[in-house]
Amino acid sequence: MDRIEIFQTIEETGIIGVIRITDVDKLEKLIDALSEGGVKALEITMTTPNAINIIDEISDKLDDEFLVGAGTVLDSETAAQAIHAGAEFVVGPTLDTEVIKTAHRYDKVVVPGAFSPTEIKTAWDAGADAVKIFPASNLGPGYLSNIHGPLPQIKLSPTGGVDTENAADYINNGAVFLGVGSALVEKEKLANNDWEGIKNRAEEFIQIIKEARQ
Repeated sequence: MDRIEIFQTIEETGIIGVIRITDVDKLEKLIDALSEGGVKALEITMTTPNAINIIDEISDKLDDEFLVGAGTVLDSETAAQAIHAGAEFVVGPTLDTEVIKTAHRYDKVVVPGAFSPTEIKTAWDAGADAVKIFPASNLGPGYLSNIHGPLPQIKLSPTGGVDTENAADYINNGAVFLGVGSALVEKEKLANNDWEGIKNRAEEFIQIIKEARQ
């Protein structure tokens, strides 16, 4: 996929799963469960041991309908390594304009993190495909509509504390897609290999997003 197609896939489903996992066999089953539930994008954070190798290994086993990306990317060198390993999108907790340039050099989606209106606009002006509002839990859904008052053109993606209770509020306040971690892939379900439970939770998030958009 090119960058436009990658972004459209994420935007259409409305969600990126965020995970820290080292067992590739378990990761394959997790991806199957999420995909069956309607989630089509998973972010593997760079705080995961051997994250680049994991992306490299898992990306070779995926079809074109599921996207694996790199999260917690702090610099352009890491972004390039992740992309060469197979990452289709790059997400950061902070803003580094060189990361944006690197991702676009390879025609990949990039979503840098920002908190203040100035950071958000700076990220957008630098070419971000969307801006990650992080940590969203400190700001709440209403912050997105407040930002969209003067800056309606900026695509926003809240991450941090997003769950089934507030997902609809974030969508209703202008989120283009959500970044969801433990509320999507619960640690207990993952530990117990409860793939059916994870699939059901994915379906729940997809349904919430669809209903909120209607």
